[in-house]
Amino acid sequence: MQNEPFDVAIIGAGINGAGIARDAALRGLRVVVIEQDDLCSGTSAVSSRLIHGGLRYLEFGEFPLVFESLRERIVLRRIAPHLVKPLRITIPIYASGRRSKCLIRLGMIAYDLLSIGKSVAGHDMLDRAEILAAEPGLAHDGLLGAARYFDAQVAFAERLVLENLLAARAAGAEILTYHRVTRINIDAGQVSSLDCIDFMSQQSRRVAARSIVNAAGPWVDSVLAVARDDVRRQIGGTKGSHVVVGKFAGAPSDAFYVEAAADGRPFFIIPWNEQYLIGTTDIRFDGDLAAIRASRDEVDYLLAETNRVFPAAHLSVADVHYSYAGVRPLPRQDRGPESSITRRHIIRKHRKFARGLLSIIGGKLTTYRNLAEQTVNRLAKELGRKLPKARTRETLLPGAYRIDAARARLESLTITPSLSTAGVERLLNIYGGRALELMEFAAGEPDLLRCIDADNTVLAVEAVFALRVEMACTLVDIVYRRLMLGLRADQGRPTYAAIAALAAAEGLWDAARQARELAALGAYGNSLRL
Repeated sequence: MQNEPFDVAIIGAGINGAGIARDAALRGLRVVVIEQDDLCSGTSAVSSRLIHGGLRYLEFGEFPLVFESLRERIVLRRIAPHLVKPLRITIPIYASGRRSKCLIRLGMIAYDLLSIGKSVAGHDMLDRAEILAAEPGLAHDGLLGAARYFDAQVAFAERLVLENLLAARAAGAEILTYHRVTRINIDAGQVSSLDCIDFMSQQSRRVAARSIVNAAGPWVDSVLAVARDDVRRQIGGTKGSHVVVGKFAGAPSDAFYVEAAADGRPFFIIPWNEQYLIGTTDIRFDGDLAAIRASRDEVDYLLAETNRVFPAAHLSVADVHYSYAGVRPLPRQDRGPESSITRRHIIRKHRKFARGLLSIIGGKLTTYRNLAEQTVNRLAKELGRKLPKARTRETLLPGAYRIDAARARLESLTITPSLSTAGVERLLNIYGGRALELMEFAAGEPDLLRCIDADNTVLAVEAVFALRVEMACTLVDIVYRRLMLGLRADQGRPTYAAIAALAAAEGLWDAARQARELAALGAYGNSLRL
């Protein structure tokens, strides 16, 4: 690494960094990804988990962004059908609302027109009787009707990031997690290398690179500061918080997109992971990114608005399983409401002091692939290289292959106790066709084909697979960003000891390290609780 330069070093392993790495590696560039934590441990993991066109952006005239988002929704449904699923969303219309029935219908028509070629049905307009028949728990007073339309959901954004990185690695990219960049070195106005520290070994290393992409999300300014201390601030992030609750009285069967009475801002109530995901807020944030949490005021706001729309719910703080918060890496804008800050991405060059250095400002889960394509096109110019066209629009992500074969294999799996029907669906929703690779991985170790949870949905092999194949380094990585157990109502706590034992059996951890990992896992879960 110290002697032969990479074509591009990508700082940040969220959805943008992962997408750029995949595109660049597939086009033949030599790529390294450097992330200070685990993959998808920042903004990408704390979104509303939607792949959507951005209906709200129509209010601000951002028609190109909506069109781009809707086109990318089609692409992601095709290249990652196991991760990105259709989601029906209902907008209740009340007499007291700031958006009239006519305005909402016009928005629906525009949304349908901009999503030409879509793979989901168009919108429906429902009258009062129709929506109450479908959703009887909805507040009756002042209800005029509703609009229903389809977008898509990525229940586990962490897995979408992982599959992009697995594809990048298969195409030759190096992935370095738990490495913090401490310096970007510039020679004669051109980036030449970067220095970083490996948190696991506490060793420093220098990585030579002909170009650098700063895809650090809300940490973009922190990364620029290690290149030069007088760079103008790029990020003016806003904080978004969510709460997760169980099924409540009157809970909807569809996702709901609701106008808050308190401030008119739309928010979502979404069936997710056998729970309900409620959010988000939108508040300017300039604090410590390492200590960000949902505030009590935000939690109270989200619960109160949900109770208003579904009056039988009577949700309180005691009903919250956990909460999470993050900062959107939006371009700095000191004036105007937070909702007016553009959600379009910006690919910013820093040629005045560092040729070959690009920063990614903004970006969305939905449009990450197109952002990556545009970024690699820019990199080709920076490097003076003629690259082939992007292949990411057509090339499936790893788990999108052999899904039917994986289902058949899982359903015929003979183990005691047997994998439940819910367990089969869980594995397919997490691994897709890569569940076959999981089975093949355990072929020589039949003891790994046993369930480790009371519901017979989690296989022992998954923990070992996460360490050996999926780049996990800690128990938090395994539980929250590989097996997705940390996002359950109980945060996967009944499985902690079994997973720790499986990880320790790999010979990587002694008893003291195992104890530290369990303590860190418990602390991480507690940090998400109110």
